[in-house]
Formats: sequence, structure tokens, C-alpha cells
Amino acid sequence: QVHLAESGGGLVQAGGSLRLSCAASGRTFSSYAIGWLRQAPGKEREFVAAIRWSGGSTTYADSVQGRFTISRDNAKNTVYLQMNSLKPEDTAVYYCAARPSSYRGSLYNDEYNYWGQGTQVTVSS
Repeated sequence: QVHLAESGGGLVQAGGSLRLSCAASGRTFSSYAIGWLRQAPGKEREFVAAIRWSGGSTTYADSVQGRFTISRDNAKNTVYLQMNSLKPEDTAVYYCAARPSSYRGSLYNDEYNYWGQGTQVTVSS
């Protein structure tokens, strides 16, 4: 049973930073990619960033490129999302999700097999 658990959300002022964590368990993730996606009130869920567990290659949405960094800790089976220079428009529920690295669809969609419960990030102006 795959389990993904996010943590690290909260309230921060614009320009501040937060680090989200996604603890993964239940299987070996070496052949998986882990993504962070977010959903703001009244908006569709959108891709934020993703990392291949094996090799560590990363992909970012244009809106967060240069401000957010996704990384993984193999020993802890945890993926992080370091968010710097936060803006009010980054306010959303952030989800981590997993899918096989062999997936051949768009890197930027939300077609993932497993999802966490989400963590709220609120950026005040």
C-alpha cells in the first residue's frame, strides 16, 4: 500500500520561504517520479514540479522556475519542495503524488497514480 504524507505547509508573508516534505512509503520508488501539484480555491489543479527518483532529473512549471527547488533524500524516502520568494498567488493546497517514471504523457499534467492528503500554503501580501 503506497502512502504519501505531506507536511510543512503554513502561513508566510510574501517574499518568505517554506519547505514542504513528502514522506513516501509502501514500495520501492526507484522507478517512480514524484510530483508536487497545487490547487487554489476556484482554480484547477496545476503542476508545480517533479523529480525522477532514479537519477534525480527535475521539471518545473514556468511560474515557479527559479524560486522553487525539488529534491529527494533517498535514505529518508522523502521528497522536498523548497519554496522561496513566495507570492500571494502561490497560495494553494499542495499535494505530492507519484507515478511510474515510464509514463509517457505530458510532464505537466496531473495524471498520477498515488496522492497525498495535501498541505495548505497561504502567502499573505
